[in-house]
Amino acid sequence: MSTPSAPASPSGPSSASASPTSGGSPAISPPHPAGLRTALFVIVTAYLMVGVDSTVVNVALPDIQKDLNFSPTDLSWVLNTYTLAFGGLLLLGGRVGDIVGRRRALTSGVLVFALASLLGGLATDSAWLLAARALQGAGSALIAPSTLALITTNFPEGPRRHHALGIYSSMAGIGASVGLVLGGMLTDWASWRWALLINVPIGIGVALTVPRFVSETPRHTGRFDAAGALTGTAGMTSLVYAFIRVSQDGWSDTRSLLAFTTAAALLTGFTLIEARAVQPIMPLRLFANRNRAGAYAGVLLLPAGMFGAFYFLTLITQQVLEYSPLRAGLAFLPMTLAMFTVVRFVPRLLQRFGARPVLLTGMTLLIAAAGWLWRLEPGEGYARGLLGPLLLMGLGVGLSFMPLNATILAGVEPRESGAASGLLQTLQWLGGTLGLSVLVTVFGTATRHATGSPSEILVDGASRAFGVGALIALAALLVSALVITGRRAAP
Repeated sequence: MSTPSAPASPSGPSSASASPTSGGSPAISPPHPAGLRTALFVIVTAYLMVGVDSTVVNVALPDIQKDLNFSPTDLSWVLNTYTLAFGGLLLLGGRVGDIVGRRRALTSGVLVFALASLLGGLATDSAWLLAARALQGAGSALIAPSTLALITTNFPEGPRRHHALGIYSSMAGIGASVGLVLGGMLTDWASWRWALLINVPIGIGVALTVPRFVSETPRHTGRFDAAGALTGTAGMTSLVYAFIRVSQDGWSDTRSLLAFTTAAALLTGFTLIEARAVQPIMPLRLFANRNRAGAYAGVLLLPAGMFGAFYFLTLITQQVLEYSPLRAGLAFLPMTLAMFTVVRFVPRLLQRFGARPVLLTGMTLLIAAAGWLWRLEPGEGYARGLLGPLLLMGLGVGLSFMPLNATILAGVEPRESGAASGLLQTLQWLGGTLGLSVLVTVFGTATRHATGSPSEILVDGASRAFGVGALIALAALLVSALVITGRRAAP
């Protein structure tokens, strides 16, 4: 991958913009190394907002239900509406960044996210809140692919990019843990509304800082792939909706089957369109590289096993161990600390051993964590039953996702980095949604006719789900071992 040669002044990137051309324009110079640290901080803060929002509302759901008169069934859509908009629009969000510039897309996404958070915090009825959550998802769909693409274009391949990807790769897990703690604190000490309103000042600060310290990318003009954008977004939305329906109503639900059929038809049409498009929203040549194709499969499978485990652990800490929302959030801090500690060493490990050994080690630890949880018993407390798996999970995530990100982005042309990162984020989010729906279905099947105390039923059903999660993580390990070669992710 070509990198710019002339750095901008230490005070920030050059403000010059590239002249749009049909074939793209040369990449704009990154900031001085001193400015790269600030640029990285701003970029990961924007992405941290997305990670925090994935869980910050969870512990506030009972208070939201009481204040806005949600029915028990409709309450789940406070989470699902966000998931639906985010997962369905991610591919389109990545392509928008390629066309208008990724810095501009990031700034716009952050402002949309902050506005939606303000509207959600002021909501007076359920429909108002659900509309705000959908708008948050749309903002996140611009933020997520833009952050990863800006790391690709602001940091040259090698140690600096590996370090940046290490920090970035930990943000989703750290954000989810911080979201639980922050949501518990704000709900207990103030109101559930502040779980949303907290995003407003952070978003404004990020939007004001990004143009000063982050280099803009060239804008690529030409024919916009409208047919691909329509079929891809509709297909992804149908697929996410189908998985959400399955997690609620099971695999025999008529609407779920219809949504899966619609998604299959739309995504098949999307693939045919992309194969012929002059400027596709998702260049199929991204899959031509064997290592990148294997890494994309890993990005899909790993969250499928991990996100479901995270969900059930949240239930166990609050409903079995009877932790308060704040204490339940703090229970995940060992995982966060382990993750954040190990990612500091991953860049050096990548330079010495390459991506494949580091990735396989991380996946092995994730399988061990899921296998440990598989044997969880109702009488086990936090120290005996959960602390060890959480530490292994943190180490495994820290070692796994950075090599996957580095492998996917290695050698991607600057004009396609937005599409590559958008596809990465799409597969990661869809993998988590798919895995959660499968594990919830396993849990429901195991507990539907179970006898015993509520705690015993919950732990028994969750342990079955953890076992399936271990099998999904094992599938990710086998795909990575067989497809990804021993060559380094990046020179």
